[in-house]
Amino acid sequence: MAWEDFKKKLFGPYVYWNLIAMVLVGIALCIGLWVWMIWYTKHGESVEVPEVKGMMISDAEYALEELNLVTVVVDSAYVRKQPAGIVLEQKPAPGSKVKSGREIYLTINQKQTPMNTIPDIAGNCSRREAEARLRALGFKIGPMEFVPGDPDWVIALKVNGREVYAGERVPSDIPIVLVIGNSDLNSDEDEFELFGDSLGGDVEAEDGYEEEIF
Repeated sequence: MAWEDFKKKLFGPYVYWNLIAMVLVGIALCIGLWVWMIWYTKHGESVEVPEVKGMMISDAEYALEELNLVTVVVDSAYVRKQPAGIVLEQKPAPGSKVKSGREIYLTINQKQTPMNTIPDIAGNCSRREAEARLRALGFKIGPMEFVPGDPDWVIALKVNGREVYAGERVPSDIPIVLVIGNSDLNSDEDEFELFGDSLGGDVEAEDGYEEEIF
């Protein structure tokens, strides 16, 4: 092909119109993408999150839906003094500015007391270790009881005055009483036994003495 023919085709009107069309299409795509991003991200639009903490879950859902916000229950807890199904926590916090359609995460109160399994603690660990393990499992620790035994060693566990054993399931909101060994109680008991023996010997001696007199 001669250079002149190639030059005419390269700089001819057909090529120019193609280039102009490509530029116009590119501009149209950029404008369309920009408009779509504004619509998708809701640029400049915000909703103030209402306070739903303390509401029943049904009321909270209604209040959030009115503002085009989505309710998501992500967790539950148990508070004995609160009614079942009440909202305990919410995220984002009340008053936060969010986009329409944003998910609001709620924690609600359970209907029943959660049950936990008693670990193998009695006779196997010290008081400090037992307290750490029980708290890690969600148990509450009540006042301790002391009985004769190895000092600071867990002898037994009690719930509501009843001894419980490893593997039992008990309500996690009822305090667990640790029965702890105390060596001082051992020594007091030994002293009482020695005192009783000596007292009994004296009585026998007196009885024998009276028999000899009469």
